[in-house]
Amino acid sequence: MKQLTYCILVLLFVSACVPTKKYKLLEAQYKTLDDNNRLANNDLSSTKTALSYCNSEKDRLASEIEYLKGVNRNLMNNVADMTNLTKKEAENLEKSLEKIREKDLQIRTLNEAINRKDSMTIALVTSLKRAVGADDKDIEINVEKGVVMVSISDKFLFKTGSYDISPRANEVLGKVALILKDRPTFEVLIEGHTDNVPFKRGELIDNWDLSVKRATSLARTLVTQFKIAPERLLPAGRGAFMPIASNDTAEGKAANRRTRIIIMPKIDEFYGLIEEGMKGDKK
Repeated sequence: MKQLTYCILVLLFVSACVPTKKYKLLEAQYKTLDDNNRLANNDLSSTKTALSYCNSEKDRLASEIEYLKGVNRNLMNNVADMTNLTKKEAENLEKSLEKIREKDLQIRTLNEAINRKDSMTIALVTSLKRAVGADDKDIEINVEKGVVMVSISDKFLFKTGSYDISPRANEVLGKVALILKDRPTFEVLIEGHTDNVPFKRGELIDNWDLSVKRATSLARTLVTQFKIAPERLLPAGRGAFMPIASNDTAEGKAANRRTRIIIMPKIDEFYGLIEEGMKGDKK
């Protein structure tokens, strides 16, 4: 502005001293300078406005950058937390899978042991039926609850009211004894059973007593005559308390008067099969 005022004064002074033609030329130059000055002022105002907007944008962007930096820091922290969480979850998952694998191994090994035990049981039944014969109605051989049972009618083993083994029974017991000798680790439970007709004779006070004496007599015969180890035998009397038929008929009573030879593997032998399977699977 000072320059413009100075120029005007100079022009006024010069106009008084210069010819009209030169004055008009100077006046035109002044007008051009004045127009340029207005344009420059307009440009300056626009530039100041743009600069102000740029400064505002700069502040806004700086604030947004700081916000984004904060978000990025939080995300990085979350990633670190997720990584730690994922590691823990992976460890827990691996532990769970390991437990599942162990359980699966135990179940598989147990099933294999049971299958092996069942195979031995089937082989034992086959051997007994082949040795004793399957046609005699007084002798039944079957499998119940995983053990082999040889059920012999008392009329085949004993005389009525007696617990002395009959000579006829020795042949069958000898065949059973041969099978038992081939399986020295199997235990033998001998059960005496009676009907419900009250019985008392001499030293025998009831049916229960008679069933015990008959089981003991059969066990003693296996030991003395057929050399079965006594520690393998367990004689027991059931009396009339476990009937397999109704005692209301003669046929039912006859069926209930029986002695059972129950052949079963030792529990520790069965667990031995499991342990053996576990060792084999771990190799």
